[in-house]
Amino acid sequence: MGKTSDLTAVQKTIIDTLHKEGKTQKVIAKEAGCSQSSVSKHINRQAKGRKKCGRKKCTSSRDNRTLQRIVTTNPFKNVGEIHKEWTAAGVSASRTTTRRLMKDMGFRCRIPCVKPLLNKKQRKKRLAWAKDKKDWTDAEWSKVMFSDESKFCISFGNQGPRVWRKSGEAQNPRCMRSSVKFPPSVMVWGAMSSAGVGPLCFLRSRVNAAVYQEVLEHFMLPAADQLYGDADFTFQQDLAPAHSAKTTSTWFKDHGIPVLDWPANSPDLNPIENLWGIVKRWMQYARPNNAEELKTTIRATWALITPEQCHRLIESMPRRITAVIEAKGAPTKY
Repeated sequence: MGKTSDLTAVQKTIIDTLHKEGKTQKVIAKEAGCSQSSVSKHINRQAKGRKKCGRKKCTSSRDNRTLQRIVTTNPFKNVGEIHKEWTAAGVSASRTTTRRLMKDMGFRCRIPCVKPLLNKKQRKKRLAWAKDKKDWTDAEWSKVMFSDESKFCISFGNQGPRVWRKSGEAQNPRCMRSSVKFPPSVMVWGAMSSAGVGPLCFLRSRVNAAVYQEVLEHFMLPAADQLYGDADFTFQQDLAPAHSAKTTSTWFKDHGIPVLDWPANSPDLNPIENLWGIVKRWMQYARPNNAEELKTTIRATWALITPEQCHRLIESMPRRITAVIEAKGAPTKY
């Protein structure tokens, strides 16, 4: 005997007819040639006006709209604060109900994305820059060498991996991550183009104009020879004080290197920022014990970056510019 879904149209008609005549389910099953459970399920499915099972909802649609408005207006509040504000509006519900309804509405607790704070003037300049560069081709962007500094720490905070362990192994050194109050860190300067990456420079002191020009002399110029040879290129840098100093501008003029004009607070436009992110993700399982081991790990990971990866990032420049134009100069997802 088959399941309810296997009942034929004839069997369903027999069941309906005999049920209306007041026959028992045992008799109906015998006449229809199916199991008694199939008859029961079919009759229940056909029942009209059946009341819903389960506990009655303690909140109304109006209460739910109030909760959604509170969450939308104050997205950085925790569940306790949201629940307190919601109940203060006259709603009688538990904290668990508050959390469940927020989840049903599609809200999830996530780490917020960090974007630079842009004022109106900066957004206007970003928009003007994007409109000026919107017609640049991939070939033109491939002639740009992108550069930036990034900070690497031994401890990457919550970005580290979880650990598989058994009960009682919480204090096992194999299952623990080292943590210090002020973890050693290094500041790294790097450059990239569509042809690949250049050598890294580990900065030992605060970067002023003089230190930055030493970096350009001993690391940027070799990177240019490695990535471009004798071909012309344009250098990209952000508007950090050491980068925009008059002596630095003079250095570029003396060496005949054109510098790409760049809008302030625009890391979302720089593909090397994505490259730093890739390196840090690859390093999340590394466990360096000191600054020297950290440098070794960074060098080894940087060496794994392929020209194809760099080329794909450079190819994203038209999409980045389009996103800035659509956002009217505001920060974008990149």
